[in-house]
Parts: sequence; C-alpha cells; structure tokens
Amino acid sequence: MTAPDVTILGGGIAGLATAIACAGQGRSVEVIEQASALTEVGAGLQIAPNGLRVLQALGVSVPGIDSKAVQVIDGPTGRHLIRMPLGSGFRLVHRADLIASLADRSGDVGLRLGTRVASVSDDARMLALNDGTRIPVNMLIGADGARGASRGFVAPDHKARFTGQVAWRAIVPVRDWPAEAQIHVGPGRHMVLYPLRDATMLNIVAVEERTQWVADGWSHRDDPQALRDAFAGYAAPVRALLDRVETVHIWGLMDHGMTPEWTRGACTLIGDAAHPTLPFLAQGANLALEDAWSISRHLDAPGAFVAARRPRVARALAAAAGNARNYHLTGLRRLGAHGALRLLDRIAPGLMTRKYDWLYDYDVTATQTP
Repeated sequence: MTAPDVTILGGGIAGLATAIACAGQGRSVEVIEQASALTEVGAGLQIAPNGLRVLQALGVSVPGIDSKAVQVIDGPTGRHLIRMPLGSGFRLVHRADLIASLADRSGDVGLRLGTRVASVSDDARMLALNDGTRIPVNMLIGADGARGASRGFVAPDHKARFTGQVAWRAIVPVRDWPAEAQIHVGPGRHMVLYPLRDATMLNIVAVEERTQWVADGWSHRDDPQALRDAFAGYAAPVRALLDRVETVHIWGLMDHGMTPEWTRGACTLIGDAAHPTLPFLAQGANLALEDAWSISRHLDAPGAFVAARRPRVARALAAAAGNARNYHLTGLRRLGAHGALRLLDRIAPGLMTRKYDWLYDYDVTATQTP
C-alpha cells in the first residue's frame, strides 16, 4: 500500500481545514475519522477575523450571522454593563454548518470514515487499526483532539487537571435575537448566549464553579432542571429562557494544558491535540484554523511550525484563563470591575476589544510568525 504524502487523524474542523490546505499545496492527503459520517453535534462557535481569514484563503464559504457586538450583563440583576462593538469578520456559526462547508470544499481528499486507530508505531510511520489493518504513513498530523490517539502517542504521560468548573450547553429556538454575543456574569458562574442560523436558534453555554468533578467530554446528558437550579439567582429573562431548555449536555472543564512536545517521529499535533482551549475566549476553532494553514506550509519542517505557533497559542491560553477569573468575580472586586465597565461603556466602549488586536488582527495566511 502506498502512503499519501499526509495522513490526518480526525475529521473535525482542524483536520478538514488541514486537508484542504495541504491539498492546495499539491500534496496527496487522507483523513482518518472514527465517526461513520462527517457530522457534528448541535452547538455553536464564534469565528473571529483571524480564523475567518483562513477560511477565506481556503475558499470555504460559511453560512452564519455577522456578530455586531459583545454585550456584558450582570447576571443576577440583568443590568447592562457594557456593549463592545465589533468590526467586520466576526461570525456566529453552527458547528455542523462549518463542518459541512469544509467537507464540501475537501474535493478529492481521501476519507476513511468509521475507522479507529488502535496504535501508532514508535516512529509514527505505521498505524494499526482496530480491525487489524496496518497503514503506512509518510507524515502524520494529529487533529483528533485532547483525548485522541495522536496526543496519547506524542505525550502519553501528560495528564489533565479538573479546573473546578463545569459547563452546560444547549440550544433553544428564538425569534429576532440581536446579532451579538451576550455574556451574563455573576459570582462563581456565567452564561454566554448568541444566535445561530438566521437567529432562529440560540446557543447557550453556561459555566459554574464547583468542587464536584464531572467527567470530561461533550456527550453527557444532564437534567435541564440542574441547569435551572444553578442559575436560579439570575434575572427573570435568563430564567425564562432556561425554562425552555429541553435537552442539555454537561462536561467538566479540564485544563489539559499545551502538550509539552508537539512532535514525535513523523507525527505533529495541531488544534486541540496540541493545545486544548477552555471556552473563555472563543478561540478554539480559530487557533485550529491558524494551525491548519501553518502546518500546510511547514510540512517539511515541523519544528518550524512548532516554533511559529507555540508563543502565540500560549498567549491566547493565558488570555482565556484571565477571562475565566474576571467573569466570576465576587465582593468588592466585582463591584469595582462592574463600575469600571459602566464607565467605559459611556466614554470608550471599544477600548476593551482593542486589547485583543494582537489576536484578531493576525493573519496567518500572510505571515508565518506571530
């Protein structure tokens, strides 16, 4: 069996974008995905300008809503704190729609669906599948997430830490929701709301601090009443919205941290396999798209890819951790922070987003250094 130039583990956002980018460089590509179809669960994501530039460079058209602002609201009182206007390039997207658009653009890329990798050889030049098949590899790109086979191969002893936070996700039908993301902040918890698909759906991500560990993952069903109970102290509009939730999933937020090494043998990690992100900066998909473009330009020099990407990713992860703390403030620190936000809302509402110019203005398709 002749190996393609590039073998990619994982048919999600990172894997498909990488496949398109590598094929665009004239490389033969095969994607191995354990699911039987390229589908995604019902969930939303926020594409920022740094990620949208990659999609545009790949020729991927993504249906979504252009986000006009981020509004921060005090959850318990419902009081407006600040509305931060956004420039162009921020889009609210249903994850399944993005996967479908990437799949449509993948063209002649080879796909092995319903295929699970059992083991990776010591030099990553051979994959053993669960059915006993052995597949030769030239270059292996691990885009199969924090719990995938590739990360287990590159960093088998790298363990995750429970952050003391859990998150729920749900979608409810809506009408005429504003084209913006809302962050409802409160002591020890917060909620992010934004519309999807022509504002007919509302994506809900709610986070609560707790000492009890909840299993890591995205597929754990929970009782919607547990979500309602966690936010019972929030203002009436949020409680009314949660009363409409019929299906909800919960997962424990795990701090996987960046993998100490991103390469081993012929294998290079990207996306969540290399640097799982917590949902406090909405950059998981965007950083994965940047990785996809960058690795396609560094196929013959994986070390250069790592050197180009690690500092920028580390800065983004640190910024996300800072948001997690700021969303859940209590006592005098909360009062002071909210007062400052209300003042900024009156005199310079765009100042808060400008501190992320380093993140959003970056164009990986034009440069290879952060």
